[in-house]
Amino acid sequence: VRRIAGRPDTSLDLDDAADKIGAKTRLVAIGAASNLSGTIHDVTRVCELARQQGALTYVDAVHYAAHLRTDVDSWGCDFATCSSYKFFGPHAGVLWGRHPLLEELEAYKVRPADDHGAEKWQTGTPSFEAMAGATAAVDYLAGLGAASDAPTADRRQALDRAFAAIGAHEQALCAQLLAGLAEIPDVSVIGIDDPARVAERCPTVSFTQQRHRGTDLAQALADRHIHSWAGHSYALALSEALGLDPDGILRLGMLHYNTAEEVDYTLSQLRELLR
Repeated sequence: VRRIAGRPDTSLDLDDAADKIGAKTRLVAIGAASNLSGTIHDVTRVCELARQQGALTYVDAVHYAAHLRTDVDSWGCDFATCSSYKFFGPHAGVLWGRHPLLEELEAYKVRPADDHGAEKWQTGTPSFEAMAGATAAVDYLAGLGAASDAPTADRRQALDRAFAAIGAHEQALCAQLLAGLAEIPDVSVIGIDDPARVAERCPTVSFTQQRHRGTDLAQALADRHIHSWAGHSYALALSEALGLDPDGILRLGMLHYNTAEEVDYTLSQLRELLR
């Protein structure tokens, strides 16, 4: 709690990480972005610290993948996971790993499964329908970045363009929301609350208000046709460290299909509820 209290943006203490990752460290696990505070963590630096000690790295990119281009080469990680339900697909887990490591490590699998390749890491018959849905979700995202004069151009380039546009739009919405929340009395944003620093966070904004419980606010917003989430968002360690339990927070999440008008409407309803 002491460390977090000194880091109101809920960023990782990299000096502390450098002290803790040592010669005995075998695996370092890190979340790319917090689904409660929205803070984007310096995965590249943490992976570098782990490599210096000969440790492997595992990145949880579940919340990150919907908002930013996932680049395992840039991170320098050994494993990365996410789920396509976060980027508009079905509930299907996605695992990426360095090929030599996936070949070397023991897999807990059904006995008839191959000892090499992707089937080594399948626990039985694959969910083909989930795989098809995940592929369609990636196709959808690539379509957002496809050039009108070359719709069948390189898929990787299309995804790069798509996430560049998604990031710019979501950051503008996030800055708008943060600026509006700053004008509402007794609202405390968890994590980065400066609209000028939206590039350091996802457009997932959690906050508390002294006089109203998050669950009560969520219900009141639902009555006004605004979907939000209240509680700890399954981020128990952070929620407990910040002393947010048992009432938790109210969380508002924005994506590329949201609009400035929707943010304005949400702020107007919050101002009415919290006056």
